[in-house]
Amino acid sequence: MIPMSSPDLNEDDIQAVVDVLRSGRLALGPRTRAFEEALANYVGVHHAVAVNSGTSALHLLVRALGLGPGDEVLVPSFTFAASVNALLFERVTPVFVDVEPETYNLDPQDLARKVTPHTKAIMAVDVFGHPAEWDAILNVAEQYGLKIIDDACEALGAEYRGRKLGQFGDAATFAFYPNKQMTTGEGGIIVTDDDEIAALCRSMRNQGRAAMGAWLEHVRLGYNYRMDEMSAALGLSQFQRLETFLRKRAQVARMYTERLDGLDWVRPPVVKPHVRMSWFVYVVTLAEGLERDAVIEQMARRGIPTRGYFAPIHTQPYIRQMLGDLTGTLPVTESIARRTLALPFHNNMSSTEVEAGVTALEAAVA
Repeated sequence: MIPMSSPDLNEDDIQAVVDVLRSGRLALGPRTRAFEEALANYVGVHHAVAVNSGTSALHLLVRALGLGPGDEVLVPSFTFAASVNALLFERVTPVFVDVEPETYNLDPQDLARKVTPHTKAIMAVDVFGHPAEWDAILNVAEQYGLKIIDDACEALGAEYRGRKLGQFGDAATFAFYPNKQMTTGEGGIIVTDDDEIAALCRSMRNQGRAAMGAWLEHVRLGYNYRMDEMSAALGLSQFQRLETFLRKRAQVARMYTERLDGLDWVRPPVVKPHVRMSWFVYVVTLAEGLERDAVIEQMARRGIPTRGYFAPIHTQPYIRQMLGDLTGTLPVTESIARRTLALPFHNNMSSTEVEAGVTALEAAVA
């Protein structure tokens, strides 16, 4: 059985967590601050605010930007639910934007078409680790005076025209779930050059306390979204090997792409020439007419787990209940969502495992 994903852990990671446990300082300690400094320096921004998940990071940014009832935010439907949920937590209306047929990132032309007088912000998602078209997105934001959140939770280390993600828009988020490029177990982080956004997020993650306030003084509504010291220590240890991880993932992706070459019923991921892809998952697109769910079932019988990526958010039951039936409004999203398939993918996949996966895929569609 080939695992769908697997964290890349070593003895240094284990020792880093053990050292925290032995210290007795398990929260609000030096490892979190060190982790924040390391990530801010890596991305090239002034501030990083570590939290307990990427979802929490997105939620804090929605609040920090002052978004609320009556406001609309442009967001893709081809994404993980957290992108949209962070808006709904604050009763912000998501306005779904279609995606490019190549990379599955926001389509800048549809983005501009969806702006209304109620639009206040754009939430762009760098899907699967491929940067969105940031020049075009920034142009739309400037034209209409919109805030920008970069949901880069799948894209740590990716670059757009030589600039690391995390430098675009008002602020960005990364996440560190065990299937990500590096892991803290659970965890996420906000990165920004905006002093006010950083201060607000630091306060809100810690029950709304002020930076210099008394212990039980709360100056605003807040949450317990803090990252614990064990997670931060693991993150610091993992971070030392991040570039190695990114190279290893790129090599696995190359093996897949080379093995799939010449198969006319499946399309490997498209990577634009002006970006550095930070491989989160390896998602292929099946040709029209193939039954994706049947392929998933056949591959599972052969010991190869796969996943459909993504089920569009605008077709989810809870969104139907809240916003009505939006089926048919995003033709590219709906077409590709029926045909996209994530193959097993992690840092240490061997060529034998890649071969087994593709062989099972070929057999499943035969």
